[in-house]
Amino acid sequence: MRALLVATALFVAAPAFAQAPASSAVLADPAKSRAAVTIIDGAAWRCDGGSCTAAGGANQPAPRACRRFVARFGAVSSFTYKGVALSSEQLAICNA
Repeated sequence: MRALLVATALFVAAPAFAQAPASSAVLADPAKSRAAVTIIDGAAWRCDGGSCTAAGGANQPAPRACRRFVARFGAVSSFTYKGVALSSEQLAICNA
C-alpha cells in the first residue's frame, strides 16, 4: 500500500519536475523577429511576431542572457530567463 502511495505521489509531481522555468522576450521592434530557431548560449529561441520563447540554456544570470539576446535580436520591452523577469531598470541596461 505504501509503495502505491509513493508511486502515485511521484506520478502526480512528475510534470512539475520535468518543466523548466520559462524564458521569454517581447521585441521592441517585431520586424526583427526571425522565422528560424536561433540558439544563444544553449537556449533555442523561437519567435512568433514580436513574442519569443526559449527552451534550455546555460546557467547564467538573466541580465547577461538578456544582453546576449539583444545583441542578436535588438531591443526588448520585456525579458524573462528561466523564470527570472528583469525589472524596468535592468531592461534599460540590457537595451543600452
